[in-house]
Amino acid sequence: MTQLHAPKASRNQEGGRLSFMRPVSAQAAGHLRAGGSSRRVIRTMIGSAAAACTFSNVSALNVSQKTSSQRTASRPPGSRLSVSKRPASLALSVAVASAAVLPALAAGPAVALPRDDKPTASATPAAPGKARNDPPPADMSKVGGDLLGQPDTQVRLGAGAPVLPKDVTGRSWIVADAESGQVLASHNAHWRLPPASTLKMLFADTVLPKFPRDQQHMVTADDLAGMGPGSSLVGVKANLSYSVHDLWLGVFLRSGNDAVHVLSSMNGGVAKTVQDMQAQADELQALDTRVVSPDGYDMPGQVSSAYDLTLFARSGLQNKDFREYCATATAKFPGPEGKDKKRDTVEIQNTNRLLTGDFGLSPYKGIAGVKNGNTTNAGSTFTGVAERDGKVLLVTVMNPASGESQAVYKEAARLLDWGFAANGKVTPVGELVPPKSATTGTGSGSAQGSAKNRTGQAAAAKGQSGGIGVALGVAGGALALVVGAIFLLNRRWPIRKR
Repeated sequence: MTQLHAPKASRNQEGGRLSFMRPVSAQAAGHLRAGGSSRRVIRTMIGSAAAACTFSNVSALNVSQKTSSQRTASRPPGSRLSVSKRPASLALSVAVASAAVLPALAAGPAVALPRDDKPTASATPAAPGKARNDPPPADMSKVGGDLLGQPDTQVRLGAGAPVLPKDVTGRSWIVADAESGQVLASHNAHWRLPPASTLKMLFADTVLPKFPRDQQHMVTADDLAGMGPGSSLVGVKANLSYSVHDLWLGVFLRSGNDAVHVLSSMNGGVAKTVQDMQAQADELQALDTRVVSPDGYDMPGQVSSAYDLTLFARSGLQNKDFREYCATATAKFPGPEGKDKKRDTVEIQNTNRLLTGDFGLSPYKGIAGVKNGNTTNAGSTFTGVAERDGKVLLVTVMNPASGESQAVYKEAARLLDWGFAANGKVTPVGELVPPKSATTGTGSGSAQGSAKNRTGQAAAAKGQSGGIGVALGVAGGALALVVGAIFLLNRRWPIRKR
């Protein structure tokens, strides 16, 4: 088993998803190693069931304290900004939502939007050396809210809210509250674009729970077949054994397509893994996503969106092993065999520059993952999660047009700065929807309601006490509707432990 310079999280796989994501306070920074890169050990809170469901954050070293309020007041060119007052009281919102939800429950389940598998023009590779100038589609998916389906920037600034940073050039981006799911601001959120290796978040969310981390696998040449030319590699070799833990380090830290293909082979092959990933995307209501390769390698028709990538990150972060791997800065990885048949280890470092602080960037304050990517067709893509003062934000940036070095990370940092500064001062423009299974009666509230309903129906069928049995059946059915409505209105996925 390799040594991690990362969270000391449990080494046990989680059998199911957690129902909430609870942030933790900032930890003390680790020590520096030669060369100036940070080698951090992130502590995980222990001692309670709630604490075991948290993800740790990484403290920053020499982080600039510049915030959005210090930035220029101009907004991105072509942005659509709407300023509104803060939402009305929760009581009024619940009352209105109750009036809308109860009839819907009586009518039947919601119908998901159909998938359009025809890729957009942006899914076609651009000519070498030429930027893609195609505009976003005029009509995009409205999953999560009507405004998210509109092109250009969507934000509703309240009193005292900072303006969005002007130096954000991503073709598509989103800033969201990781816990409540509220989308604070977006730009072409549902534009279907090539995802690059950020698609590995969906791969991990799909495959990671299937194998224990200490399971050993002897790699064959067939396991490594089919990788695209120029693939990023961690150095997995045929005829050598690796633990599942080693392979996931290769996926998250080095974005190793070789590790992805080995894990896909263990999962029944690339074709089955692609099918499983597509099914998981559908479960998460990530309807912009079409999976063709499990590693995110450029393939015709393979697309996702900033909205969907944020859904993948939010779902994956429910798993403590996912949180540990995506927050790992450096680790030891098994090397090839020497002449004496012994295997040394090599140090690998995460390619997430906001986590490691390399290439002229400082580690972002509160960063805890998630995944970066870069291909010829997709350009640079990045999804990150960070926590400050009890607030956890997710940000995704796809394909910045800026020519500045490490633009995708700098733009993600600017959006995170804005999100933390705008906390409580903006009206959400949409939401990150929960998985289908969280809204189709699989929760405890619905289960209790169904049980009461079945009890009432059974009593009526047997004719116990005549009219009393029928009354109980009717009352049980009504109670099921009420309980289900209350459950749906109050549930937020994931929700904070109270």
